[in-house]
Amino acid sequence: MAKFQLNIGNPESGKSYKTIVEGAKAKLLIGKRISEEVEGGPIGFPGYIFKITGGSDKDGFPMRSNLEGPIRKRILTTGGQGFRIKEKGLKKRKLVRGNTISDDIYQINIRIVEMGKKKLEELIIGE
Repeated sequence: MAKFQLNIGNPESGKSYKTIVEGAKAKLLIGKRISEEVEGGPIGFPGYIFKITGGSDKDGFPMRSNLEGPIRKRILTTGGQGFRIKEKGLKKRKLVRGNTISDDIYQINIRIVEMGKKKLEELIIGE
């Protein structure tokens, strides 16, 4: 059974909200990729449209937008998701997750693109 923690970012207010989505609602997110837009109605947020911005798997490895598929892979990187540059020219091999949501993903970061009629606080508390 799929279960995801959604971190919902509101760019207008700067606040973020956490909620758990599981079961049939969570299965709708499987197969979606980073930067795809998702309708909020089927996952419990009617009228909202979200954009997937990232996430991490159950072991804490971050999703990376330029790695295709739901795989976990060691890549040589000079920066970006999963690696902070400490000195100029530094390259490092890091273990990261691909850009597609699968059962192994634990946390999904999404951003509000279009607001619904009800406030987000009301929908999260009403669950």
